[in-house]
Amino acid sequence: MLAAARPQQTHPEVRSEHVDRTFHKSHLALAYFFCVDLLRISNTESPHMAWIKTIPFDAATGKLRQLYARVTGPDNNVDNIMMMHSLRPHTMEAHMAVYKYVLHHSANTIPKWFLEALGVWTSHLNGCDYCVQHHFAGMKRLLGDDPRADALRTAIMDGDIPAMPLDAAQHAAMRYAQRLTQSPADMVQMDVEALRMAGWSDGEILEINQVTAYFSYANRTVLGLGCSTEGDVIGLSPNNNADPDDWNHS
Repeated sequence: MLAAARPQQTHPEVRSEHVDRTFHKSHLALAYFFCVDLLRISNTESPHMAWIKTIPFDAATGKLRQLYARVTGPDNNVDNIMMMHSLRPHTMEAHMAVYKYVLHHSANTIPKWFLEALGVWTSHLNGCDYCVQHHFAGMKRLLGDDPRADALRTAIMDGDIPAMPLDAAQHAAMRYAQRLTQSPADMVQMDVEALRMAGWSDGEILEINQVTAYFSYANRTVLGLGCSTEGDVIGLSPNNNADPDDWNHS
């Protein structure tokens, strides 16, 4: 008859070492999250300093200097979101190309003020105050109706689509943007059909989709790297829609 297998014995010193390592790792993790929460509560993080190194316009050379020259506003001002890319200029070039072609291109048929409104809405849903500030200012200027713009921002901040001073088709676009931003994996064909039934063409649906997708990318660039509005001129944008290669901000 076979003897019953005896449980494997672990030497007390090995068990102790494993317990010590586990204890040490768990306490390091707790200490990390405690420090993160403490920084948020006490606001000891500088609200004006990016969390990675950035290169200002005056210190830029080579390819970075060339790109900065293309995106500057008054007094060689470069938006901080562009400066976030300064250590890898090729990513700034890609960002600006997408931004210009998606939001500021003459082939778009949806009014640019409403594309900006979609951007403000998406940015609010993502908790990106930087993009809300910049693009609300741009939207307000383009709309040319300050009371309506202010009412739209109030409704956006309240998350209240029915209260937004927009038509039924624009409300449908806002609902689509909300679902795509908050629950992208839950999107179904009916979400697009709802836009068609509201009167949007397939090309316009693509514009709505791309603007919503672009702003989620921009929001994560800002939120993930500690980008602030400090030093920015709020509301500037590349307004020359006729030339997709003209990136200068005004």
